[in-house]
Amino acid sequence: MATPETTSEVIPPPHSEGEVKPTDQEQKTKIIIIIAVIIAAVILAGFIWAIIALMQPATPTDRIRDVFIIVVALESLVIGVALITLIVQLASLINLLQNEVRPILNATNETVNHLRGTTEFLGESVVEPVIKLNGYLAGINRVIELMGIRKK
Repeated sequence: MATPETTSEVIPPPHSEGEVKPTDQEQKTKIIIIIAVIIAAVILAGFIWAIIALMQPATPTDRIRDVFIIVVALESLVIGVALITLIVQLASLINLLQNEVRPILNATNETVNHLRGTTEFLGESVVEPVIKLNGYLAGINRVIELMGIRKK
């Protein structure tokens, strides 16, 4: 019999209940948050630097103003492209709903109506006669018991 010292199997240390290993998704989320915070800090630092630079008396503010106007124009172009993309995606969604989801709903409605008709048919032609037959048999059984032909 092998002793624990001579076996080559390594037993991992037990984990406490409070210790939980982060998953890959949680690690990716943390990295994205850290990167977003760093980018926001850099942008904030850039704004602070720009304000300080613009407060200097020898700053050519007309050139900076022109650059900002160009940046705003480019930004509006990007927003316009994003809006066009959004409208195209919305049109695609509406097309999907009208041409694929609506026929599925109509087919489901049709199936439900068929099932309703089937259950009505079964209720009228199978269940009702069985219930009536059971009622007649119970009545005959009770009459036989009352006449004393058969005891309970």
